Amino acid sequence: MDRPISRRDFFDGVTMVAATTALGSLAGRGAPSTPLEGPGRTRSAAHPAAAQGLRGNTPDALAVPHALRDGRFWERAGEPEPTGERYDLVVVGAGVSGVTAAYAWTRRHPRARVLVLDNHDDIGGQARRNEFHPAGRAGPLVSHGGSGGLYAPSEWSRDGRELLADLGVEVSGAGGAGGADPALYPGLGMHEAVFCDRESFGADRLVRLAPGRATADWVAELPVAARAREELALLYDHPPDWFPGLSGEEKKRRLAALTYTRFLREVCGAHPDVVRFCQTMPSATWAHGADALGALDAWLLAGRFTYPGFAGLGLDASHPSPLASTRAARGRAADAHPFPEGNQALVRMMVARMVPGFAGAASAGEITTTRLDRGALDRAGNRVRVRLSSPVVLVRADGTVGYFDGARVRTVRGGAVVMACGHTMIPYLVQDLPAEQKDAMRQAVRMPLVHATVQLRDWRAWHAAGVHRVRFTGAYWASAELAVPVSTGSYRCPREPGEPVTAHLVHAPAPPGVSPRDAAAAGRRALAATPYSALEYGVRQQLARLLGPWGFDPARDVEGLTVNRWGHGHAREYTRPWDAFHPAGPLPSDTARRRFGRVAMAGADAVPGGDVDAAVTAACQAVRDLEDA
Repeated sequence: MDRPISRRDFFDGVTMVAATTALGSLAGRGAPSTPLEGPGRTRSAAHPAAAQGLRGNTPDALAVPHALRDGRFWERAGEPEPTGERYDLVVVGAGVSGVTAAYAWTRRHPRARVLVLDNHDDIGGQARRNEFHPAGRAGPLVSHGGSGGLYAPSEWSRDGRELLADLGVEVSGAGGAGGADPALYPGLGMHEAVFCDRESFGADRLVRLAPGRATADWVAELPVAARAREELALLYDHPPDWFPGLSGEEKKRRLAALTYTRFLREVCGAHPDVVRFCQTMPSATWAHGADALGALDAWLLAGRFTYPGFAGLGLDASHPSPLASTRAARGRAADAHPFPEGNQALVRMMVARMVPGFAGAASAGEITTTRLDRGALDRAGNRVRVRLSSPVVLVRADGTVGYFDGARVRTVRGGAVVMACGHTMIPYLVQDLPAEQKDAMRQAVRMPLVHATVQLRDWRAWHAAGVHRVRFTGAYWASAELAVPVSTGSYRCPREPGEPVTAHLVHAPAPPGVSPRDAAAAGRRALAATPYSALEYGVRQQLARLLGPWGFDPARDVEGLTVNRWGHGHAREYTRPWDAFHPAGPLPSDTARRRFGRVAMAGADAVPGGDVDAAVTAACQAVRDLEDA
């Protein structure tokens, strides 16, 4: 915390990142991969979940894809060299969708030979596991670095529900599913809160949102204009019917034409402080602010302390409207299923069932703590092989797939291919893809997002402050929360404030005031220009602002940090008011996911959607497309 971070430090990473993502890195992997990792940051190919520092979409993982995008890769790559390997199926991408495609294929064809290729050094894509090993704890502390849990699994597609059943994941009921203990923090007097920060209101103030608090009580503590307090109390407790005389469906169509910010400004006539207070409500989940969230979706997601203003409309949330996004329509479902490591647990369970020797156990209860042998992933003789740090660079309709092994391009042959990577990358990989399909793929939007996982010495300061999850109204990190308390198998979550724990912070780089597509591009540029040192300093500084009055000392209490940078993060679902073609169509994703010869398209962009169910559904559909060919 005593290391000064200048404005230049926040933006001087561009040149260094560009250097490492250019073809200079094609000469080999012997040199350090990224200047963004500070002294003492660990890298571990043998155990990537335990690596700290910069993770996620690292320069290592993006070097070859960016060189392909910029048209520079083949200038120095040389002619592809065949390996002589032949597989029944080759999958591009080892995230949830890619591994699900391989799993679904092997369930239909038990003796099939399958190869899964990925540019990262770990399986799971954004379903990333972070783990720490604090002194005095029996076993690691486990957390997630991106895809955190199963959202509303009771309303998943048939493919998604069948996969969970096949893996033995039971998702009955709400809250406590999967070993979670939602009563732990409230039982200790810890609740959610909002931190009205100086970036928004000129001063830092923590306001606790205990379930039983009257709206007028906590609103009175906000550092906003007096008129804004009055309006917030009205919007939460007694909003009028803003559209009198209209039917329910007509009201929903009105909402579908607005963002939530425009609803507050144009319909409610809200004070600017009200708009500022609500701006980051969707940021941690949707990777953008209220100015990009549809008002119809906000109505469906409205809760005790979020998205005020809709209660007076008298709308029936059990009939959401086809104009709403699927994710928001599922928001009324209270069920969730968290794993300690997030959704990498699903990926590990599937890989454990496909790759002999990879895991000592494959059940939902044991996957978090079981022994893993990563050397088994690409072992010769296994029917299913997973080859990491192997970015794909070419795919042909006849099943030829080329990947870069760090020194040269190698090719394999597949009887079929599933593309389970981001759709905007596929036009650079698949030769002779129809122009119409390429154009549709380029319309896919991935929202950038950063997940920071912090190992803390203890959580006494959180307990003293009476909070376990905090939303910030305008600071760099949009939210900070203690790890969801989940115990499963032999894994036990921290239960006493004196124990080590992990905390999770989320930053949504997308700037306000522009469309989600433009915001995603601008957010990626800003993220690429932000060095790891600035991200680390920001985590320490913001936690100190939040918890310093209750004894938190970042120099003493922060014992480890992993920053998972996802420049190409959540697949953005079609939603009003931004996508006028939703839901009637034609949808760009329908054109993008067309089979091309023996090549089928998967990935969350094929649905599109930002949750695990979308990735699973796309994978199963791609397998069916190939079998119907």
